[in-house]
Amino acid sequence: MWSSRNRTETVTCLACGVDVARSDAREYDKHGDRWDRDDKTFEHLCKSCHGDLCHQPRDGLEDLLVDLEAGEADQVTFLGRYLSTVEERYGRLEEGQD
Repeated sequence: MWSSRNRTETVTCLACGVDVARSDAREYDKHGDRWDRDDKTFEHLCKSCHGDLCHQPRDGLEDLLVDLEAGEADQVTFLGRYLSTVEERYGRLEEGQD
C-alpha cells in the first residue's frame, strides 16, 4: 500500500473547487495512467464531479488541448477551435446518434 505520511487530508476538486477529504475524492491523472505513480502529482475530483465525467477512452485529448492552447484563449474562441478541429479530424457528430 502507498504511504500516506506525505499526503494531505483534504484536496480541492479541480472541477467545482470544493475542498473534500482525500478519502472522499477520486484521483485524476491527465495522462490517463493513474497506475504508473512514479514522479507524479495527481489532481482530484469530488465523487459527484467524477461521476459526471465521461469515462470513455481519451487517447490524444490532452495533446489536442495543448495544440489548441486550452486555457490561453477565451472560452468562445477555444470552443470554436476545438469543434472545428474535432470535426476536421473525426467528422461531424450528429445529435441523437446512438
